[in-house]
Amino acid sequence: MVQQADLMITTAKFTELEKELVKLRKIRPSAAAEVSRLAELGDFSENVEYQLAKGRLRGINNAITKIENQLNHADVISKQKQTNTVQLGHTVSVEVNNIIKTYQILGSTESKPEQGIISHNSPIGKALIGHKVGDTVPIKLKNDEVLYKIVSIK
Repeated sequence: MVQQADLMITTAKFTELEKELVKLRKIRPSAAAEVSRLAELGDFSENVEYQLAKGRLRGINNAITKIENQLNHADVISKQKQTNTVQLGHTVSVEVNNIIKTYQILGSTESKPEQGIISHNSPIGKALIGHKVGDTVPIKLKNDEVLYKIVSIK
């Protein structure tokens, strides 16, 4: 089964991708010109510079295609006005074993668990979505079930 890419991104990530696309489109013509210049030297099989330049151009083209696809299919996470229930884009504070932890719930492409940014597809993110302040949510992690009590939603 092929897993569908997570298309949920923030406005900041969308802007970052647009800037990266502009940068790649700027350097592409010179990379293509370099491939053409090196192609004129003949014998491609022993022209290492040509092979490297062609690989670089291929990488640029692949990156452009990937970013264009992300931008064309992106589902931008809008600012959540309601804070009654946990939704994508919210920052949630929870109490776990008498310790307060804070998570921002975003799309998979932006998750950075070490910085408290988790995916809405992660076990914790998936379990918290739809719950409200005061709810205690059991979350199965590895071989253990941990109780997460929602303290605040922003």
